[in-house]
Amino acid sequence: MTTSQTQTPESPNTPRNPWVPFSALAIQIVTGVASQTMVFVALAEMAGDFGVTLRTISWVVIVQGLTISAVMMPMGRLGDIIGRRRVYLLGLVIFGLGMASTAASPVFGILIGARIVSAIGNSMVQSVSTAMTVSLFPENERGKALGLQATLVATGLATGPVAAGILLQFFSWESIFIMILVPTAISFALGYFLLTEKLVSSSAPSSRPPFDWTGAVVSALIIVVGVVLINNPFKVSAISPIMLGGAVGVVALVIFFIKWELRTEAPMLQLRLFKNRQLSLGVSVRYLGFLGQTAPTLLMPIYLIGVRDLEEAAAGGLLFLTSIGMGSAAQLSGRLGDRFGERMFQVFGFAILTIVAITYSTFTADTPIGLVMAILALNGFGLGSWAVSNNSVVVGSAPRNALGVVGALTNLTRNVGSVTGQAVATTIVAGAMASRGFDIPLDEVSGNAGAISTFMAGWRYAYLTVAGFAITSMILATLAGSVPKADEAEVSKPG
Repeated sequence: MTTSQTQTPESPNTPRNPWVPFSALAIQIVTGVASQTMVFVALAEMAGDFGVTLRTISWVVIVQGLTISAVMMPMGRLGDIIGRRRVYLLGLVIFGLGMASTAASPVFGILIGARIVSAIGNSMVQSVSTAMTVSLFPENERGKALGLQATLVATGLATGPVAAGILLQFFSWESIFIMILVPTAISFALGYFLLTEKLVSSSAPSSRPPFDWTGAVVSALIIVVGVVLINNPFKVSAISPIMLGGAVGVVALVIFFIKWELRTEAPMLQLRLFKNRQLSLGVSVRYLGFLGQTAPTLLMPIYLIGVRDLEEAAAGGLLFLTSIGMGSAAQLSGRLGDRFGERMFQVFGFAILTIVAITYSTFTADTPIGLVMAILALNGFGLGSWAVSNNSVVVGSAPRNALGVVGALTNLTRNVGSVTGQAVATTIVAGAMASRGFDIPLDEVSGNAGAISTFMAGWRYAYLTVAGFAITSMILATLAGSVPKADEAEVSKPG
């Protein structure tokens, strides 16, 4: 297929300077991610205000993650049908209303409802942001665009807790959610005036297919029930009737979903896309990669604060090194991946993470802080290297008229992989501690020499498991290869 034949449907509409319309997306990418991390800092104060336990207030975070995961893919598909700009702008409005309602919540029940509303809006924005970003840039700059997006995500992850900490020093927890309204309003204004459907949704069909409500509802149920079962927030036995019944229910829903999507004329998720070996391998790599990446995110704060006895501010400063490493690698791998192919950067990233995980497994309570800092930065660099390249493979191997739902799928895979990884890491560490007589919460490790010793034993097992995930991901990434360049790729045309 010649170059002239394979220009993407967006190509004639790609702006000469994509950075101008992209600014609308950039602000909200940072804001949306920061809004998810800021709330962790405020949980204790919120619990005091509403008179609930820390365990109860954790539902502020749980419902947010569940809602975003459940709504993500249906909203991505809706963007493909009615236009991504519409979904994006409506999502910003809903997100803003949810944030304002959170700040004004008089009772805990309304607070939870407000968090669900804001999560729906956040999910709508996230679901189309990847497809919109790719649409704004030329096909041969896809990696650069996704690398920039990943850098902005890292920025949001890093700045959220810092900004929240500063606000809480001078104001109440409500100020966090009020402050979020400012960049959200700016992003809406920029998006309204700078973004057009022609720029970000030109591949949408001229005649709109119906929205697959059945597929959307069933997929949301699968995600919600599956994530609850994996995370087990109620701490019930794994062999209890609730857990076993839930597992059977999820399997039944998955079977129904597959049969429905294969026979309906306008499926929410075109499962036949997974006949594309590159796409299916890319999604598998993404799931395993983020499954393994959750262990450092979950366990490292406990190690720094509980085992090394660092102050929270100092621990936060060290953890910031991971975001710096991720941001720098995202830019590098994205730009070079456009020129040399994505495979080498995925393999390189997972090779780094294998070394990192094995090194983590050797840590003790006396490991030099300098080495800890170096490994934290290297961990971020490995993550940035493979995650951007993998995203480029998945998105690049999808047809243009399914970019919205596939872009949402990449975000959903990341979320579910992270939730699964959290459950795996917690189970391994808590199991190792319980087997030695220390069946205590992980946040009670500090100051207990016996608990610290058993925690480090579980830590070692967890990171050796992470090394196994990294090696498996590296093999699958090698098999997936790189997306053919624009003059070789087969691109589906709209309509």
